[in-house]
Amino acid sequence: MTVRTRFAPSPTGFLHIGGARTALFNYLFARRHNGRYLLRIEDTDRQRSTPEAVRQILDSLEWLGLSPDEPPVFQSTRAARHAEIAHALLAMGRAYLAFDTPEELQQMREQALREGRPPRYDGRWRDRDPSEAPPGVKPAIRLRAPREGETVVKDLVQGEVRVANSELDDMIILRSDGTPTYLHAVVVDDHDMGITHVIRGDDHLTNTFRQCQIYDAMGWHRPHFAHVPLIHGPDGTKLSKRHGAVSVLEFREQGYLPEAMCNYLLRLGWGHGDEEVVPRERAIRIFDLADIGRSPSRMDYAKLTHLNGIYLRQADDDRLVREVLERFAKRNVLFGPEGAQRVRLLMPELKQRARTLEELAGAAAFAVTDGPPPMDAKAAALLTPEARARLADLALFLNDAPWERKDLEAWLRDYADVKGVKLGAIAQPLRAALTGSTQSPPIDAVLHALGRTEAIARILAAAEPAQGSATA
Repeated sequence: MTVRTRFAPSPTGFLHIGGARTALFNYLFARRHNGRYLLRIEDTDRQRSTPEAVRQILDSLEWLGLSPDEPPVFQSTRAARHAEIAHALLAMGRAYLAFDTPEELQQMREQALREGRPPRYDGRWRDRDPSEAPPGVKPAIRLRAPREGETVVKDLVQGEVRVANSELDDMIILRSDGTPTYLHAVVVDDHDMGITHVIRGDDHLTNTFRQCQIYDAMGWHRPHFAHVPLIHGPDGTKLSKRHGAVSVLEFREQGYLPEAMCNYLLRLGWGHGDEEVVPRERAIRIFDLADIGRSPSRMDYAKLTHLNGIYLRQADDDRLVREVLERFAKRNVLFGPEGAQRVRLLMPELKQRARTLEELAGAAAFAVTDGPPPMDAKAAALLTPEARARLADLALFLNDAPWERKDLEAWLRDYADVKGVKLGAIAQPLRAALTGSTQSPPIDAVLHALGRTEAIARILAAAEPAQGSATA
């Protein structure tokens, strides 16, 4: 048997990280067993499904490295096949025509609620002859579900789960207007796509009992089911935007790396000993559905950010430079080849402190453009009259320095020795002058990356008397 899994989102909005984790689990399981990982867009809700949402789902999966092995299947294109199977069930006596009017169904629901019963269909057309149908009423097709015994699902995560068939009613599989219901369409699609393992959120578990009845009625082999607990917010409630980002592409915009995102989602509800950093190839080798817990997991944004920092420090410098420069370009920050080269020279140092690409871009902002950088309040406070005078003197000293990093560090130390001051008393005002901040890569690395002309120009600009200060 070739393992075939599928991810089946509805294109009614952005791809939630819960859906992304489901896609990841399907992908890893298929890869672990040398199988196929497929995508089905469940777009039968034509009013709410949008091309923009489809594009967003595909973009999200591509960014995460979870694009399917085959072109996506669009459920809306398969309505004729869904209807065909509904009529096949009807012909086999496994389904029947139901001529209920909307008013009758409403009365049925209201009576059940008055009597304290769940509002289930009472089967009134189950054994009636269609010749008794009222004129002008188009029938729906309902599954003739078993009324005795139980429907049992041997779930690969939840264990054996069962429900009494008396708790399930005869569900509609084809509406009176000829359109299939979701639960019916999913079964037909999974069967036709040869899906062997249905891995999805446990909010679908109750649907599984009804879907199994369709498989059984058609005499089809059921796939294996694995229902994964949902992701909650840090407070244990349903994850929503009030907790923070929930859209996959929102995390991308905030500067998370896709490999860090996947690693974090993998560890939400799944574990393999104490391993926290699990690269993709390692995950494929060790992923097992048996390691998924049965309790909901909680989103921890701080832990995600920490993990992202680990991946940033391991990432290729050229890749990070491209990512940072793309962020500047999107913000219409103008820079030339020199600015890009400065960022490249500083990247080995910049990435040691950053936790996201946004932080990395913020830390690199001083280097990408020419001219004095914007000065934050702490940096400005360092530029006392004494410090400005020192900077003017330092600019003259550095003008003759060889501009290699190892030489610049030695020259700064020599200058401090000659002046009889601690290196920090020189380095901090100098850092403020060069970067506009009190935090930066080592000062010799900054000087080297900026180059002699730009660095000295910034030092001299900072050495100018503060605007409005008294002059001699």
